[in-house]
Amino acid sequence: MAHRWNQDVQYSHGYLVPVFAVSLLWFRRTAIQDLPLHRNWRGLLLILSGILLRIAGTLIYSEWVDNISLLPMLMGIAVLWGGWPALKWSLSGILFLFFMIPLPYTLDVALTVPLRTIGTTASTYLLQTFGISAFAEGNIISAGDHQIGVAEACSGLRMTMIFFALSTAVALTIRRTVLERMVVISSAVPIALVVNIARITATGLFHATGNEMLAGWFFHDLAGWLMMPLALVLLQCELYYLQRLFIVELDAPMTVGLTSDRMGVKASRPDGVLTVA
Repeated sequence: MAHRWNQDVQYSHGYLVPVFAVSLLWFRRTAIQDLPLHRNWRGLLLILSGILLRIAGTLIYSEWVDNISLLPMLMGIAVLWGGWPALKWSLSGILFLFFMIPLPYTLDVALTVPLRTIGTTASTYLLQTFGISAFAEGNIISAGDHQIGVAEACSGLRMTMIFFALSTAVALTIRRTVLERMVVISSAVPIALVVNIARITATGLFHATGNEMLAGWFFHDLAGWLMMPLALVLLQCELYYLQRLFIVELDAPMTVGLTSDRMGVKASRPDGVLTVA
């Protein structure tokens, strides 16, 4: 996997995934102190399943199956060390390691093609909206006298994979409802598409205004650094909106227009529950 992280820019974030997984468990280390930990030999079954997956991946020449066998083996180690409570405590960190595993080749290709098409089509419409004569021929945008090729590396798959991992990390760390966390995770794809389309459109605008050198530098260097901050800003806006969309009701009795002093009612708990004095 490390070789793939080095060779394929779409999975260069793989080095950061295990670092976050370990950090997540480290910040949750106090939660395991009160758990009834005990060895459970059933963890050997999970380890055996991981070994069988690895053998199967070798027999069918599937690198993805070979790599995914790491997860059940880690689950088995957790159960073998501390039983099912240890697995429940470590499961989020183990499953997060899924984002460091490169996708199967067929799925990689199946996602790259529509992402390139969406990026090309949407960017062409935006350039036309800005008054630039632009049209798309396959994955090439002709803007005035210039052509912008949306290559596989510019399809947005890399940003989608990175932001899927990032949004999942945010969902695991924020104190929100399950529904809000699912919304945050599912928003990874549209946000990644938006920032990639913004990158291609900005490049077309630079080309149309005659800034060839700036366009090349922006498209290949600067935009790659700016896409993640822009995605984080959009995610922060989403969290801000969700905080005001879902209203948390407090379990408090109605005063029927009377003040709390007249009823002898005063707040005795920080969560807003009122009790009668």
